[in-house]
Amino acid sequence: MSRLPQIALLPDGKRLHLQDGPIDLVIEAKGRDADVVAAYQAAAERFTGLLDELCAELAELRSPADPSHCALNGVVARRMHAAVAPFVADCFITPMAAVAGSVAEEILGAILQSATLDRAYVNNGGDIALHLADGEQFIVGLMDRPDRDGVMRTISVDADMPVRGIATSGRHGRSFSLGIADAVTVLARTASQADAAATVIANAVDLPGHPAILRVPASELQPDSDLGARLVTRDVGRLAEHEIEQALEAGAARARMLLTSGLIEGAALRLLGETRIVGATGFGAPASHAFQGRTINNMLQA
Repeated sequence: MSRLPQIALLPDGKRLHLQDGPIDLVIEAKGRDADVVAAYQAAAERFTGLLDELCAELAELRSPADPSHCALNGVVARRMHAAVAPFVADCFITPMAAVAGSVAEEILGAILQSATLDRAYVNNGGDIALHLADGEQFIVGLMDRPDRDGVMRTISVDADMPVRGIATSGRHGRSFSLGIADAVTVLARTASQADAAATVIANAVDLPGHPAILRVPASELQPDSDLGARLVTRDVGRLAEHEIEQALEAGAARARMLLTSGLIEGAALRLLGETRIVGATGFGAPASHAFQGRTINNMLQA
């Protein structure tokens, strides 16, 4: 029997919550009341069955992407492949690295086809697709690490900026990481691009072979992981200050390459209390008290 996703307004009456298996979305639209109703209806309709679409091609989605050929059929699956394709030549990556951002992007697209809105976002566990009409703005709070309270700083995203996607990756997130970053948040033109790039940069924040870093095969933790027997980070012990800087610089160097190539608009890298910022003018000072105590990777304000 086919299951039905959970679809409900949150207690504030302003945001829509959509959940189906591992996909958990929070959506907020701003505009005329009729447009918001239409937007939420379109989101619910497109969301229904979306997980089944992805599961139908799961084996291929868990396989390394081929940059010269895409055997996938679904629109979201093909978006996932396109997002990771630029990275295939120099690192291991599968389309699953872009699944959260690609789903958020798909639902936002359905919303915008049905309604004219001032602003909207689709937040998929901290990977966010944004819509901003002229003159609109979002302020996004970056978590110090995804599994704890506390926002380290904010990002201002204005309508005249090219940023429409934000994603966070790291060893404390929902997926495994090959690196040791607590969190890497990326700004990009789309949520799918941000998701893939955040994964790549977080993997690059690393100290290969360091004895204080505990790594285990991904397949021991999750037998069907797309990472197979590759070693993923489970714990990071005490590191010297110069070692933290070395790991952050490795990730920052990767981020600068992606910035130069136009794949990202900026990134914030976090490791053991230290932060590196690459590109983007929207990164602000440490966050105000208004953002403290939030528990989702990235939070938004008007």
